[in-house]
Amino acid sequence: MGAYTPPDTVLAAGIGTIGALFHARAAADPDRIAVRDGARALTYADLEDRTNRLANHLLSSGFSPGDRVALLATNCQEYVEVELAAAKAGVIVACLNWRLGAQELRHCITLVEPNALIVLPGLVDAVDRLDLPGLERIVIGGEYEERLAAADPSYPDLTIDPEAGLVILYTSGTTGLPKGALISHRAMVARGMAFASEFGVPVGDHFLSWAPMFHMVSTDKQLATLLRGGTVHVVNGYEPDAIIDFLTEYETHWLPLIPGMVGPFAEALRDRNARVKGVAMCGAMADLVPREDIAAATSALGAPYVNTFGATETGLPPASSSVIPVGVAPTDLRKRQSAFCDLRLVDPDDIDVPVGTPGEVALRGPTLFSGYWNADETNARDFRNGWFHMGDVMRRNLDGTLDYVDRVKYMIKSGGENIYPAEIESVLLKDERLAEVVVVKRRDPTWGEVPVAFVVAREPVDEAELLERCRRDLSSYKRPKAFLFITDDDLPRSTTGKIQRHLLEERLTAP
Repeated sequence: MGAYTPPDTVLAAGIGTIGALFHARAAADPDRIAVRDGARALTYADLEDRTNRLANHLLSSGFSPGDRVALLATNCQEYVEVELAAAKAGVIVACLNWRLGAQELRHCITLVEPNALIVLPGLVDAVDRLDLPGLERIVIGGEYEERLAAADPSYPDLTIDPEAGLVILYTSGTTGLPKGALISHRAMVARGMAFASEFGVPVGDHFLSWAPMFHMVSTDKQLATLLRGGTVHVVNGYEPDAIIDFLTEYETHWLPLIPGMVGPFAEALRDRNARVKGVAMCGAMADLVPREDIAAATSALGAPYVNTFGATETGLPPASSSVIPVGVAPTDLRKRQSAFCDLRLVDPDDIDVPVGTPGEVALRGPTLFSGYWNADETNARDFRNGWFHMGDVMRRNLDGTLDYVDRVKYMIKSGGENIYPAEIESVLLKDERLAEVVVVKRRDPTWGEVPVAFVVAREPVDEAELLERCRRDLSSYKRPKAFLFITDDDLPRSTTGKIQRHLLEERLTAP
């Protein structure tokens, strides 16, 4: 029997891309509102027309499939337009973090070598300071609208490989310059399907895109919403009153809440005595949120908290399938493995670890990104043996649930024992008087390294009480050797809010 050649009907099943799928959705729901941005509202027909025009403008300006366009903007309607237009043209959008300093922003732009930069007027000065001669700019507003008005409104019916790049989202580590994670059409379509399936999102849902659109929280979910006939409501960042106004007018299935704003947002809801129209679930990244803040937010919203664990590189997987009930301050944060992914926990030799033993997460699945842009050495290491190694450590329990342990690189090696800071932080954060705990390593002449805890307290707390809590819940070698009390403002953070642990460690060695 000869080699099997699939018929054209089978081949066509693999051609679904973000631009083509939105084009089909616009034909099915032309009069439905697709995007609301303040007083501005676009129907699906409007958004189809504007994104066709922008796609054709890019193509007529010399862009070819695979070329990059950089986008520097806060949350706005045009952000959605650029992503969809680029998808139709086969162009990749480099979603720039406008909060970055000049050195990091220049790095992110030059890394991807874009043909042009689309920028909000208020951020033009930031671009001027970068000294990037020859980079064409398209300023959102009059110039942007003029180009759209002059462009062809017809749909550019291109054949685009689903494995082609769609967006580059930048990941910020605690040290070093950001890496550009390339996410394909295939991965973004799969993320949309996983979002709908795992969270039970109804067709035609209202999604509030308040988190930065250069982040997966908004980009992944707003595209998923538009492929299913929903409406994306744009809020430019964490604006509690604007978010509450939305919640009192619209039902939404999932309200993103991120660490640092969960407790204050619950207080804002109580202060306004807001009558929320309907939220099915809220939150994200429960491991990083004080437990009493989770209870307060779920009580205020009447919605359970999503106990997620994912990444820019993976989307919702590997473990975003469990929720914390309303009003509960959880004592543990066990997670369930996400659907649509294959997950292993491995040791440094890539051998599967036994149940109950911490191991690095190695992942495969359709939501996975395509690799880091222009980073062959990093990709070879992280995708070794056909699996993406996340750099995160988890432990599988006998009942199949998963516990997050820590990042591999944060591990403290003390007297031959492995200590994961997140385990200590979790124990200490059970004390409701503590707002933030960060455990780092300190060099020690006897043990090599020992843990030290930086603590942000809501109210006065005695160090002896914290040590007693650690004695109850932690092995002796895991107990912090010192507690250093600081304010939240003293915690060094990256532009995406991540604690820069290496700077805290440097404080321990400073004279």
